[in-house]
Formats: sequence, structure tokens, C-alpha cells
Amino acid sequence: MALFSNKVSRKGTHKFRTMNQIKTYASLVKFSHTIFALPFALTAYVFALTSTDTPFNVLLLIKILICMVTARNTAMGFNRWADRDIDALNPRTASREIPAGKVSPRAALTFVIINALIFVLCAIWINPLCGALSPVALLVIMGYSRTKRFTSLAHIVLGLSLGIAPVGAYLAVTGYFAFAPLVLSAAVISWTAGFDILYALQDRDFDRAHGLHSIPTRFSPTGSAIISIVLHLITLYAIVVFGVGNEFGTLYWIGTSIFTLWLVAQHVLYTPKKVDRIGKSFGLMNGAASLSFAVCAIVDLLVR
Repeated sequence: MALFSNKVSRKGTHKFRTMNQIKTYASLVKFSHTIFALPFALTAYVFALTSTDTPFNVLLLIKILICMVTARNTAMGFNRWADRDIDALNPRTASREIPAGKVSPRAALTFVIINALIFVLCAIWINPLCGALSPVALLVIMGYSRTKRFTSLAHIVLGLSLGIAPVGAYLAVTGYFAFAPLVLSAAVISWTAGFDILYALQDRDFDRAHGLHSIPTRFSPTGSAIISIVLHLITLYAIVVFGVGNEFGTLYWIGTSIFTLWLVAQHVLYTPKKVDRIGKSFGLMNGAASLSFAVCAIVDLLVR
């Protein structure tokens, strides 16, 4: 009886450790932030199906989701690995998994390599074009981590790393490029760059002191906020062009209105004088914006 009890105890301890490791790595890559680009990718996926009369394929959807998740894990894991020394110096980021010692640099890099390999293999499995472009996608999503060392346009590169998701989803279905998903990608690029500028206001003094580049280190906080607003106006313009050009219905415009309200709320709440408000709510707000738009757009496509 005691032996059986010890086995159960060891099994329970192993399960607990495994769950803790999963939570740690999910926190390392901010897995919850996958919601930023994923809804736009799913919108492009459904758009590709409906505009080309392609039958729904559950296996293809699973492949796309695997690529989305592993690409996100690769990008964020590499970012955390590349920035580990900087994060250790910044009081705001010193508690992140690598500088805090929860994940070793070697383990983080191994995690990145595994996810990158899965991403490439799955892209090849989808179709030849996706497979051929997968190294380019990896170059973009991993390259972002180095850009703030030499350019204040790092926010745009971050936007590009998320913005390729809608195009990738469309290519997965059709195997060729089209103008419409590129417009949706433009919306994601400008939207992401805009909210990342606001987020970077938190580290303006630290980045300046350590020679890191960003819009807030180059311009005043107010100027940075204005640039963020301009980028979000471009986002809304792209969303309108996508909607008008593809003759979406009422639901799409309801989603666009909700998305707009989330953007307006963001700029009202997170002004240069209220940077301390930026926290978990910032991510939740942008995730809600993305999700609300995508749900309405996808339902609109399905009920046509």
C-alpha cells in the first residue's frame, strides 16, 4: 500500500512539474498575445475559402493554427533570448523568465529552434509556396528582436512580423497572392506598430540611457502619441478599403465600429501622462479589438 502511495505521489509531482513548465514557457512567449494576429489570420482564411469557393478542410485549419502558434513561439522566444541582458537591467522586465532564472538561455534557445522547425515543416506540409516562404517569414519575425539596436522603425518591423499572418493564411488556402489579404496585412502592420509605440513609452528613459532605438526615444511623448494615432488612422483606412472592396455587409461594419471604439479608448486611457496605466489591460484591450473585428467579419462572410 505504501509503495502504491509513493508511486501515485511521484506521478502527481511529475504532473505538477510538467504543468508548471508549460505555464512558464507560455509566460515566456506571452502565449495569450497570440490573440493579436490570430483573428486577422482566421479572417483571411475564411475570406479565402468563401471568395474561391474552396471547401472547408479541418486538417488545413489545424496546419494553419500550428504555424501561427509555432511562429509566435519562435518570435517571442527568440526576442526574450536576444534581449535577456537588456531585460535584466530594466526594472520593468527583470522579472521575466530568463533574467529571473526560471528558464535558462540554452533552454529558451532550444525552445525557439524546436518551434521554428515545426513551423517550417508544417508550412511545407501545407503547400510548396508556403514552404518556400517559411524561411523568409522566420527571418522577419526573428529579425525584429535586433532592430531596436539600430532603428526607431522597430515598431514597423514588429507590425510586419504580425502582418504576414493574414497573407500566410490566404496562401495556405489558395497557393497564390492576392491584393485583398495584403490590405488586411497593412491594417495589422499599422495597428501593431501604433500600439507598440504607446507600449514603448514605458521604457523611454531606459532605452535612451542604454542606446536603444524607438519612436519614443526619437520624439517627444506627445509626438510619439500623435504618430501612433496616425498609424491607427491608416489601420482604419485599410479596414475600410478591405470592407468596401469586398462588399462586406452590416456585420462587418459593426465589427469595424467596435474595433474603432477600442482604438479610441486606448488613446484616451494611455496618454503620455498616463503611461503607468499600461499593463495587462493594454494587451487585453488590443486582443478584444482584434477578436471583436474578426468575429463580425467572419460571421459576415459565412452568412452571405
